[in-house]
Amino acid sequence: MATMRSLIGFPAVVNEKAARAVAGQVVLVTALALVTGWLWLAAVLAVGFALRVASGPRFDPFGQLATRVIAPRLGEPVLVAGPPKRFAQAVGFVFTLAASVALALGSSVVSVGLLVVLLVFATLESVVGFCAGCFVFGYLMRWGVVPEETCAACNDISLRRREVQPV
Repeated sequence: MATMRSLIGFPAVVNEKAARAVAGQVVLVTALALVTGWLWLAAVLAVGFALRVASGPRFDPFGQLATRVIAPRLGEPVLVAGPPKRFAQAVGFVFTLAASVALALGSSVVSVGLLVVLLVFATLESVVGFCAGCFVFGYLMRWGVVPEETCAACNDISLRRREVQPV
C-alpha cells in the first residue's frame, strides 16, 4: 500500500514552464485532431490528463517531455502551487472524456465543440500563461468550496508567480 501511495499523487509545487509546455503539446494534438478529423485523439488526450491528475508528470509522456526536455531549455524554473494545476488537469480530463464519449455515441459535432474549447484554453495556458482552471480554483477557494488548507499559496495571487532566485 505504501508503494501505491508513492506512485500516486500530484506535486505540491509545479514548474510553470513545464505546465505551459504540456499545454503546448495538448494544443498541438488537439489541433491535429480538429484539422485531420482524427477525433479519436480525444481519447489519447483523456488518458494523458488522467495520468497527470493521478500522478503529475511521472507516468505521462507529455509530462516527461515537458519536465525533462522542454522546460530545462527554457531557463530557471518558475514554481507555482500544484493543486490549481491538478484541478486544471482534471477539467481537461472531463472535457476530453466528454469529447470521447460524444464521439462514441455518434455526435462528432459535440466532440468537435468540446475540443475547440479545450484548444482555446490550452492555447491561453501555453502562449499567454493564463490557466483558466487555476483561476477557477482560486475562486472556489475564496467561496469556501475548496478548503484553505488545500493550498495556502492559492488565496494570494502574488505567491503564484515568484521566480526561483539563484543561490
